[in-house]
Amino acid sequence: MLKTKKIAFLGAGSMAEAMIAGIVDSGLISPSQVIVTNKSNSQRLDELKRKYGIKGLHRNDIPFDEMDLIILAMKPKDAENVLTSLKHELNQDHLILSVLAGISTSFMENHLPSGQQVIRVMPNTSSMIGESATAMSPGTHTTQNNTKLAKELLECIGKVFMITEDQMDIFTGLAGSGPAYFYYLMEHMEQAGVEGSLDMETTREIIAQTVLGAARMIMEQYEDPGVLRENVTSPNGTTAAGLDALSRNGGGKAIAAAVLSAAKRSREISSDLEKGQSSKLQTV
Repeated sequence: MLKTKKIAFLGAGSMAEAMIAGIVDSGLISPSQVIVTNKSNSQRLDELKRKYGIKGLHRNDIPFDEMDLIILAMKPKDAENVLTSLKHELNQDHLILSVLAGISTSFMENHLPSGQQVIRVMPNTSSMIGESATAMSPGTHTTQNNTKLAKELLECIGKVFMITEDQMDIFTGLAGSGPAYFYYLMEHMEQAGVEGSLDMETTREIIAQTVLGAARMIMEQYEDPGVLRENVTSPNGTTAAGLDALSRNGGGKAIAAAVLSAAKRSREISSDLEKGQSSKLQTV
């Protein structure tokens, strides 16, 4: 069914590309049914066209009347202007998906025609390989059929979690920004491995396999992370020494602070938008 749907991405950044890559790779949507645009970077549009076989068009050339789904993937600071510009391009059959941190469904509904169907979505960049953790929260007017349609689309880029909108900020802190925390951890583990005489390529493979194995243990054995940690921690052993160093250096507190700080920033973005201070906004 989705192969007949037409999608327009408004924004051509890393999140848009990650979703496009996952969607195209899944075969659920034909590349010819996907259009992407951005403010002014035609070179970026050409790059995406070459890589994925999709269409890159200037904003004014998009046939909105032919589109089924419109995905907002620009910078949050541009959201208000883009929503206002869309107001006369839409009908109530259009489904609007927003992947913008901090942009509430009520904010979108207030800037679009009355009764417009919107869904707030938070994927992460693992969309590119079909492994995103994606949250979605439908707006007031979104039908069950369109909610199901959006979920089916998003499932081609990973696992989808239906949550209430008031949970979206903490989800953003956990999953939307989450991959960056793991990359940060891996960077520092790489550095330690190289300093310990391993070459970079081998070190990176070892770390990636270790992270993958730990994630699969959680997902396949359904054990509490604390239990799994205890299972590999012998008294006075190597793992205990490593965990002690993490504790002494504030590792656990730093991880929790990262999640809560990202969630707080998501709330701030929403608040700034409501106050009309869009010039302060940045991307995730």
